[in-house]
Amino acid sequence: MRLWQRSILALLLTLGQGAIAGPAPTILAAEYAEPTTRYTHGILGDAIEWAALRLKVKDCTDCPARQILLRLPQHRVFEDVAPRLADLGADAPLVVVVESDLSKGARLAIYDANGVVTATPFIGTRNRWLAPIGAADLDGDGRVELAYIDRPHLAKTLRLWRFEDNRLAEVATLPGLTNHRIGETDIAGGIRSCDDRPEMIVATADWARLMAVTFDGTQLQKRDIGPHKGRKSFRAALACN
Repeated sequence: MRLWQRSILALLLTLGQGAIAGPAPTILAAEYAEPTTRYTHGILGDAIEWAALRLKVKDCTDCPARQILLRLPQHRVFEDVAPRLADLGADAPLVVVVESDLSKGARLAIYDANGVVTATPFIGTRNRWLAPIGAADLDGDGRVELAYIDRPHLAKTLRLWRFEDNRLAEVATLPGLTNHRIGETDIAGGIRSCDDRPEMIVATADWARLMAVTFDGTQLQKRDIGPHKGRKSFRAALACN
């Protein structure tokens, strides 16, 4: 076969493969699976974490739903309360998770049906964790930001990352805040929208006060919204009360 014939054949095969592949599956739901004790941090009240992410997906509008199981390598776990299905401005919903490495600690990762799309760097040390706040277009520019508290029991720093072109870029930080205490099985706070203005609801580092944090595109700004009185005060704040 001559060179030009081989080139045409290669092009036809490439086009054929693209046609067969079709669009990526749409994620309908997500849950953690395959409990494991291979990481004994126990920050969420016990030593059981998760080795896999189970996704419910559809390949087309009229197709039946099916399940995909994405397993982590042996040196990683999902150290989290639950996966979060999020609209990050992509063509379809993506999944936001906390993924921990047995030697490097936690990172925030974004998954599609094929696996990791992008992630923040690992904190860098074993038994170091982060607690998600949420995802929203916080400054109204059409791009979505993802927020978490970096080491809510130690560093107590809010970190904000922007998701764009399937990448995460850190855009702001603010110390002196937290949303989790060792042994709690849930993560406090989240993102609310009162008067169409997204605000992150967290606590001061000493758990004395609740804070509403906004982002203007450049800086994070916090304001005191009242005393911390347990989870009921967080629920009231998230309901704009």
